Amino acid sequence: MARVVSIGGVFLRARDPEALRAWYADNLGLAFDDTGSVLIVRHGAGDAAIWNAFERNTEYFGPSGQAAMVNYRVDDLDELVAVLESRGIALVKAVEDGPYGRFAWIDDPEGNRLELWQPPEGY
Repeated sequence: MARVVSIGGVFLRARDPEALRAWYADNLGLAFDDTGSVLIVRHGAGDAAIWNAFERNTEYFGPSGQAAMVNYRVDDLDELVAVLESRGIALVKAVEDGPYGRFAWIDDPEGNRLELWQPPEGY
């Protein structure tokens, strides 16, 4: 069965994402790229996790008002989505394809938004 293979990232809501990034850079030494993300874990080729801050009013985390969202790296997004849907777990929006890979979103039983991510080959 397709499965989660690692944490792909941690995303925080922030009143001022730029200021929060600057605080993390100044105080914890995080080096952000031009997307506002920072690579925080690299165990080897294709195994990484990022950190990023989003506007406090972002809809990206869903309607729950949760302060953080975990991005789970998966090995086969299509297969995992099929399994989830067969178990009555609906996607909150359609799978999205982009330059950083493929993404899907579900809510857990407590209403927390989770992001599922299959990175592009070689990432």
